[in-house]
Amino acid sequence: MTQAFDQQFSGRVVLVSGAAQGIGRTLMERLLHAGAHVAALDIDAKALALAAGTLNAGDRLSVHGVDVSDPAAVEHAVAAAETHHGRIDHLACVAGTLQMGRLLELSDAQWQNAFRVNTDGVFYLTRAVGKRMMTRREGSVVVVSSNAASTPRMSMGAYCASKAAATQMTRCLGLELAEYGIRCNVVSPGSTDTEMLHGMWQSPADRDTTLEGSLETYKAGIPLKRIAAPDDICEGILYLLSDSARHITLHDLRLDGGATLGQI
Repeated sequence: MTQAFDQQFSGRVVLVSGAAQGIGRTLMERLLHAGAHVAALDIDAKALALAAGTLNAGDRLSVHGVDVSDPAAVEHAVAAAETHHGRIDHLACVAGTLQMGRLLELSDAQWQNAFRVNTDGVFYLTRAVGKRMMTRREGSVVVVSSNAASTPRMSMGAYCASKAAATQMTRCLGLELAEYGIRCNVVSPGSTDTEMLHGMWQSPADRDTTLEGSLETYKAGIPLKRIAAPDDICEGILYLLSDSARHITLHDLRLDGGATLGQI
């Protein structure tokens, strides 16, 4: 992380959802390294506590086991975070779930769960934090979506649709909050070296298929010939949260190594 980022996040309060693993965990670690105070949320309270226990952050870190699809639990966690740290300056919605399966074969529960976490969870978090930011007329929000939000994918219809909804909702929120000086942006990763990606693979050959693409499933490969590290995605999140991006809002930053060919 650059010194400029260090200076910008020192003493700031950042709420991060999905902080127990993957991109969310890396973001939590990066922010603490930069001197931020972090309220970390995750549905897996045990994994979150284990991750937090390795960081020696003292009272700069609070952990909250919460299901983001439960609006009452979200409101309680946000209130608890502000009681512990003070006002929330930045929000990063990283929590998400992957639902695979062809659309006509999905159960009602599978379809609904994808939206409960990937869309409803973002709405509940941005609503709870956004209302507080409005009264102070400042703040920034970044929602982690996916490049699949704008690109059709075989056997990923529920995931694509729920992420597309979250992306457009965030942009609409940014429009509504602009007059209060609050910025709302989206980061859309492609294939990233996390547990979620590994869960999609069924054999060692699947890594090569991710890089090279598949004509059978109409999926392009990655022109840069590398899978993103969580740090690569966090760089984009940190930039858009920071004052360095003070004139950027409603933006969707694609971080996928060219996998969607620059498609907007």
